[in-house]
Amino acid sequence: MFELEIQNINNLKQRLIDLRICLNIEGIQKRIALLERKMEEPDFWSKPDEAQKILQEIKNLKNAIEEPEALYKELLYVEDFINMANDEGDPSFAKDITQTINSLEQKIHQLEIKSLFTDPRDSKPAIVSFHPGAGGTESCDWAQMLYRMITRYCEEKKFEIEVLDYQPGEEAGIKSATLRVVGPYAYGWLKSENGVHRLVRISPFDAAKRRHTSFTAIEVLSEVDEDIKIDIRDEDIKMEAFRSSGAGGQKVNKTSSAVRITHLPTGFVVTCQVERSQHRNRALALQMLKAKLFDLEMRKKEAEIMAQREGQSEVAWGSQIRSYILQPYQLVKDHRTGVETSNVQKVLDGDLDLFVEAYLKWLLEKNRVGS
Repeated sequence: MFELEIQNINNLKQRLIDLRICLNIEGIQKRIALLERKMEEPDFWSKPDEAQKILQEIKNLKNAIEEPEALYKELLYVEDFINMANDEGDPSFAKDITQTINSLEQKIHQLEIKSLFTDPRDSKPAIVSFHPGAGGTESCDWAQMLYRMITRYCEEKKFEIEVLDYQPGEEAGIKSATLRVVGPYAYGWLKSENGVHRLVRISPFDAAKRRHTSFTAIEVLSEVDEDIKIDIRDEDIKMEAFRSSGAGGQKVNKTSSAVRITHLPTGFVVTCQVERSQHRNRALALQMLKAKLFDLEMRKKEAEIMAQREGQSEVAWGSQIRSYILQPYQLVKDHRTGVETSNVQKVLDGDLDLFVEAYLKWLLEKNRVGS
């Protein structure tokens, strides 16, 4: 009577077994044991910040083990229940059994996605910036659309969003904007959006109704821990204070406390106007600059590794990662993974899981092939 349900349970059990192998449960248990031995050292609490990080790591590692174990026990319980209902020939539980299996499948799917977060930076908060390309109002409007897409995606994930900078366009859209996103694996979930996004549509700003192509770059950086040393010398930066442009939400102030910092050696520019205190805005801007410099160093190392793998003297980073075509047909296509969908509006409304999950799997496979 419940042959299909039993088959589904067996498939889910196998997925959990595969997940345990992927997670390297034995390695996690050894890491937990090592950290717990550190907790027993007499001077463990002499450095409270480091101690708290160790406690948090132990908690995260234990969750990584306990979640699949708990789900496996649930599957065994449901399997026993199905066998009992099958023996009694009672079909009245069919709906409840199906709903329970679907719920467990969703939980296992989320664990499978978490297993793809292999970069230590994945668990960090993310700093997300939007930079329209050439094209005036059209590009500024496209940047605003992407800003809305990302914020809706973050809201769906229940991430906390802090507006660090928001510069409205002269006629429409935004000239630039920066968000700080905090939540479980915020950087891991958002890093797939780093790169240039291309839009093709009939421009609402063109009286002749011609088709336009617009570009906006989204920059996604991981926030850098305080204990990571990034040398920023006072003589290497230029700081300017200015009045906030105002738009972008209640959290953006309208005083002259906004701060713009230019890093002279690299040309990096960061802006923060979220706080009324110029001192606080300067601290946040320096944090953003630190993230940019750390990302630059990481990219240099990645480029060197790729050059060694491929026998190249330099690596050309692809700029255009995804196209959103509204005219003459409807299509969103990711140029890295090849994943595409015709439901453009759903994507622009913040439903990015299709592309994020495909990117995480693509990145993992890419790293495996290259290693």
